[in-house]
Amino acid sequence: MSNSLDGEAFQGLGRLCVDAAENCVISAPDSAGMERIEARFHGSAFDLHRHDTYAIGVTLHGVQSFRYRGASHHSLPGQIIVLHPDGLHDGGAGTEEGLRYRMLYLEPSVVLDCLDTIDASLPFVRDAVVTDPVFRTRLLSALGPLDQKLDDLFVADFIAQLMRSLARHAGLPAKPIPRTAWRAASLARDYLEENVFRIVRSDELEAITGLDRYALSRHFRAAFSTSPHRFLLMRRLQRARRMIEASEPLAQIAIAAGFSDQSHFNRHFKKAFGVTPGRWSALVHGSSAAAA
Repeated sequence: MSNSLDGEAFQGLGRLCVDAAENCVISAPDSAGMERIEARFHGSAFDLHRHDTYAIGVTLHGVQSFRYRGASHHSLPGQIIVLHPDGLHDGGAGTEEGLRYRMLYLEPSVVLDCLDTIDASLPFVRDAVVTDPVFRTRLLSALGPLDQKLDDLFVADFIAQLMRSLARHAGLPAKPIPRTAWRAASLARDYLEENVFRIVRSDELEAITGLDRYALSRHFRAAFSTSPHRFLLMRRLQRARRMIEASEPLAQIAIAAGFSDQSHFNRHFKKAFGVTPGRWSALVHGSSAAAA
């Protein structure tokens, strides 16, 4: 396979980073439950980190090298990367020629809403790097027009088709989640989203769901592959990223996103995304400087 993704099937992808800095990230307009980016890097890009979404993308140029689930992986142009929520990973260019890829981040709640049965569990794809032209074409239908907000009807059909590809590559299904547990986890998720920028206590979730905090934590992780605490934290960090992209001052962002101070914010941001807030700002605004 060549070192770049060419051919008629991939026309119209755009070259958003060609005239920008050597290392950059460009974000597409938001769609509910789904984030899309293009990234270009030379060398190491992201330190070990984890987020509570699926990360599914296509390598367009170069070699995408990363550690995931205790092993090293390499994705060539045209291959697909599938990372499960909460999976610890890093990433960067595997060769000196650099790396270009496009990625979507899909919230588990969107996946679960799309599944046929209410007590289904999240599909787990064992192979982090997948070669599948049909899967790739489906991904690129959403990852191509990064300068446009996707139509709601398109998104609904795209996710339904994407689930087919995930299901085909998934391993043995996990034990189904009991209906009562799924309902409790969903109630907790909705409550956390409604109260994302304040401290939420365990007894509040117990009152909302009717479960004790330990049972709820087990069921929430089974449903969404993360804990209630981390789910709340990630929603705050996602808001912080949008504020960084809008060029708001980092110190103000830290407070607005619900963190006690900028040091607290910096620490959690890097654990979630593999770079500091300053570095992320440099990437999305086209600065070649690696901000600390």
